[in-house]
Amino acid sequence: AEEGDEDDCELPEGLARLLEQEEKVIRPHQEPVEVINLGTEGDRKEVKVGASLKENVKEKLIGLLREYVDVFAWSYQDMPGLDTNVVVHKLPLKPECPPVKQKMRRTRPD
Repeated sequence: AEEGDEDDCELPEGLARLLEQEEKVIRPHQEPVEVINLGTEGDRKEVKVGASLKENVKEKLIGLLREYVDVFAWSYQDMPGLDTNVVVHKLPLKPECPPVKQKMRRTRPD
């Protein structure tokens, strides 16, 4: 290929489309939310509600959540029948293989 203006060369349609897709940055959809406290200032029970909801729908939803606030588990203490095998995190280490302490790795402050 000769050196010169890159605008002179045309790419096949399929290749051009693939290049356009590669340049796009895929980001997760993030809906704007509003944090609502269903408890008191001392005992905060926060839920997130979509900020794009219509005002009357949002008021009805918040009213429903306030009515049934005792149904939700806000901490592990609110779930007495929960199996600790599900909640507790354990590392499957063999007793005959003690963990190895690695040297501390320092990183630059910047």
